[in-house]
Amino acid sequence: MSKKYCPIVGTLGFVLSEDKTRVLMVHRNARELDDQLGKYNGLGGHMEADEDVVACMKREIMEEAGIECLHLSLRGTVNWTGFGPKGEDWLGFIFLITEYSGEPFTENEEGDLHWIAIEDIPALPMWEGDRHFIPLIFDGDERVFHGYMPYENDKPLSWRYSRI
Repeated sequence: MSKKYCPIVGTLGFVLSEDKTRVLMVHRNARELDDQLGKYNGLGGHMEADEDVVACMKREIMEEAGIECLHLSLRGTVNWTGFGPKGEDWLGFIFLITEYSGEPFTENEEGDLHWIAIEDIPALPMWEGDRHFIPLIFDGDERVFHGYMPYENDKPLSWRYSRI
C-alpha cells in the first residue's frame, strides 16, 4: 500500500526587472538555523487555508519584497517528495512576475534581496534540484511545466516533467 500524499502547498515567484534581464532573489543569510542558509531562491512560501495559489503568491511577494504583483503567470508546478531536512512532501506552484508596483525591499527577515542577471542564476548557491526547473521558467515556451523531483538526504534523486 502506498503512503498517503498530503503535501505542503506553496508558491515560488520570480520577479523580473523592468528590462526583463534580471530576477529578484533572496539570499537566505539572515537566520542561522534556516534550512536554506546561504542559498539563493525566489520569493514565496506556504499557502494559507483561506487563499488560492494566486492570492498566496501575491501575499508572499508583498510580505517578502514589499511590492504588488500586477501581472504574473503560472510557469509550472513541482512535486517535491522527501524534501529538506524534515523529508516533507511539497507541491509548489511556480510563477513569473512580469509587472509590479512599488520599490522592492533590499532585505527581509530571510536575508538580502538582490537583482540577479538571468544568465548568472546557475552559478549561485541554491538547492541542487532548482537547477533543473529554473531554466524552464525563462525559456519562452508558453506551455506550463509539471515536474516531479523526489529528494532523499537533501539531494534530488531524479527529475522528470511534462508540458501542456
